[in-house]
Amino acid sequence: MRHLLKVCAAIDALNAGVNSFARWLVLAAILLSAGNAVVRKLFNYSSNSLLEGQWYLFSAVFLLCAGYTLLKGEHVRIDIVASHLSRRTQVWIDILGTILFLMPFTVATIWLSWPQVVSKVMSGEVSSSAGGLPLWPAWALIPVGFSLLGLQGVSEVIKRIAFLTGAGPDPSPAAGSHN
Repeated sequence: MRHLLKVCAAIDALNAGVNSFARWLVLAAILLSAGNAVVRKLFNYSSNSLLEGQWYLFSAVFLLCAGYTLLKGEHVRIDIVASHLSRRTQVWIDILGTILFLMPFTVATIWLSWPQVVSKVMSGEVSSSAGGLPLWPAWALIPVGFSLLGLQGVSEVIKRIAFLTGAGPDPSPAAGSHN
């Protein structure tokens, strides 16, 4: 189990590093958005590529940080029932939910999006908007982001199994607030 927890630490560090990088993408999106607004107001000029650049940056942050969001326990949850259950039962729900729902969804998304990425790269397809950007970078974010999310799902399952077997601490960021 100790070796698997080292793998978890590496996955956690990867997603934390991606998050640190994505912070700069947020700044870039803000600057691009503000610059686009200033140019549009001052010079009555707008560019589809600038607008699409904003969308690409937002998409990158959203997709690349999904794994980090899972690491921090910040995905949307409905804890009305689970909050009244024991911590061990909550951990089992997390494990089963990850294995039965998150993992198949991430695998299916990667599987279905990859041919689209390859197609966009091979064709050099660009947006249908005048002056639009190439489509493949936006499409490539989908399998990359879902791969990071899937890896984090594996890490979370391992950490929860370690907790249940007494080989690791409670992995929940909010462990102190549970029953």
